[in-house]
Order: sequence, then structure tokens, then C-alpha cells
Amino acid sequence: MIVFISGTVREVRPGSAVLQTGGLGYEVHCPQSTLARLKTGEVAELHTRFIVREDAQLLFGFHDADSAQLFDLVTGVSGVGPKLGLALLSAMPVPTLAQGILDGDAKLLSSVSGVGKKTAERLILEVQGKVPAHLAVPAKGGGKPVMMSTAGADATDALLALGFREAQVRTVVASLLADDPEQTADALIRRGLGQLR
Repeated sequence: MIVFISGTVREVRPGSAVLQTGGLGYEVHCPQSTLARLKTGEVAELHTRFIVREDAQLLFGFHDADSAQLFDLVTGVSGVGPKLGLALLSAMPVPTLAQGILDGDAKLLSSVSGVGKKTAERLILEVQGKVPAHLAVPAKGGGKPVMMSTAGADATDALLALGFREAQVRTVVASLLADDPEQTADALIRRGLGQLR
């Protein structure tokens, strides 16, 4: 088992990066959140998962342990391979994805390209009881995860009606609620528009 890789970033590609270590170059498949942190020429250390298939040996890398843990949970579901696992982690931050699973939000999960309604429901059914609460959207001050308020739900619906992607909208609204859970729907919409545009 290869649990981490540390080396110089030689190249950042769509969906993967090449890290040089020990005179070898390793292609590491990563979610967008990890790729965004990698800079060519800089040294990086990634948590990794090594997956062997009949036709390939693939290395997946994550900038933090939480991303790797959630990747393990979702790819443990029948029909969810590593490609779909990366798609989920690329579409939204770990706290939003974890909260969506905990809340049983099949609509959020199925908004990710490649995830159908049945797959989303299977993910929730098989993973919901296994997601550690600390992975979910944190409350201000590091308390319990923030549950979506009525104002938050109204703001989400309004922003979705304007054509923004669901994963982005829910991430922004959850972040705004973490800062101030008592905000009105109007305030959330106004501040959400500022971040989504």
C-alpha cells in the first residue's frame, strides 16, 4: 500500500499531476481541490490510494486526510469507482459532500456529472452511517455541523432558479450560514450572488 508521496511537481494536467521523487515521475490522479494547490516546481506531499485493475495500476492523491477518507467511503459503494469518486470530490468541498450524504440529499449528489439518482440513493444508503461528523460543514467556532435553515433553503432555491449549479450554490450557502446562522434569505441571496458571480 502506498500511503503518501512526496516530491517535486513536474507538471499539472487536467485531472492529474506528475510528481518526481527518487528519480522517477509518478502520475497521480487528483480532485480539482488538490490540483488547485499544486504548483509546478514546488515540493508537494499527497495522501495516496493505489488501485490495481486488470488493465491499469492507478495512483490517486489528496492534499488532506479528510479527502482521502471520504474517497475511501464513496468508492467502497458498489458501482462507484475511483473516477466517480474524484468527480464527487471535484464538484464540491469535502464538508459539503459529507453534509449532503449525512442529510440524505440525493438531489445534491445527483447534480454531479455521472451520478444518477439511483447511484446517489445507493451512496446515501451505504455511506450515511459511516461518515464521521467532523467531515461535515462546520459551524462557526468549530461546533456541530450546520443544518440548513428555512432561510438557507429559500436562498438555495432562489439561487438555483437563477441558473447556478447546485453543488456551488449549496457550498456557498452553507459557508455563509456557518459564518452567521441567523441570516435572512434576502441577505443570503445577496451575499451568495456576490460569491457566485
